[in-house]
Formats: sequence, C-alpha cells, structure tokens
Amino acid sequence: MTDVLLCVGNSMMGDDGAGPLLAEKFRAAPQGDWVLVDGGSAPENDIGAIRALRPARLLIVDATDMGLNPGDIRLIDPDDIAQMFMMTTHNMPLNYLVDQLKDAVGEVLFLGIQPDIVGFYYPMTEAVKRSVETVYQRLAGWRGNGGFARLDEE
Repeated sequence: MTDVLLCVGNSMMGDDGAGPLLAEKFRAAPQGDWVLVDGGSAPENDIGAIRALRPARLLIVDATDMGLNPGDIRLIDPDDIAQMFMMTTHNMPLNYLVDQLKDAVGEVLFLGIQPDIVGFYYPMTEAVKRSVETVYQRLAGWRGNGGFARLDEE
C-alpha cells in the first residue's frame, strides 16, 4: 500500500514555508516509502493525483496556528480542522481537501507545526527549521502517530 506525504505551505511567507522545506529535504534524500506530493499553497490542485494513488495513509504537514510555542508539533484530528480557527495562506481551507479525499484514503493524518512569523519575505525561524528536521527524521520509521502528541491530548 502507498503512503503519501503531502507538504503544504508557501516558502515566501516565513514559517509558512515549513511544508515546502520538508518537501525539499525529502526530495533530496527520501525517507521511508512515502510518495511525496508538494502541494505548495494550492494543495487542492493535487486531489486527483492523490486519489489516483489510493494511499493507505496520507500525512499532511503544514504550518498551523494552534496557540502553542513556535516550533511545537501536534497531530490534529482532520475532523477538527473546520472547527478550529487556523491561520491559512492557502487558496482553499484544508478541510475541503480532506473531505474530498476521505473516501480514497485509508487514514488521514494532519501534522501541524506552530509558526512564529508568517509574512511575505520573512525568513523561517530556527524553531520551525528544527521542527521540520524532526518530522523529516521520523518519516523513515513512522509508526502510528510518528511519536507526536495529539493536540486534543493537551
């Protein structure tokens, strides 16, 4: 079965570039058996490609304002995405993407990285860079939640 890593974000918007940085690292040196989809700021454009892969698992990684410390990483229940007020720089809300894929994907995991600064032409903070590296390192041996806490367990 296929596992898909969907990286979301805008590399020109400071910490919102967490997803694109993860995609860049993965492209340079893949970890595990993930199939990379670099969704950028319009991941809805990749719905057809992801549906065609019919992944057993879809891991979506995005900078997400969860009210935590910069760089904190949490798994968020995909069903909670619509109810949460989430900072987004994307063309469409991510709950739309998840809803379009639910019937074609075995399991959807949404991994949020808490940003600090999101603004055009700001550099990515060190806290978020370290978090991207943590996620990258865990991809090869990913089991269950990848060792990350769930936001609703706080």
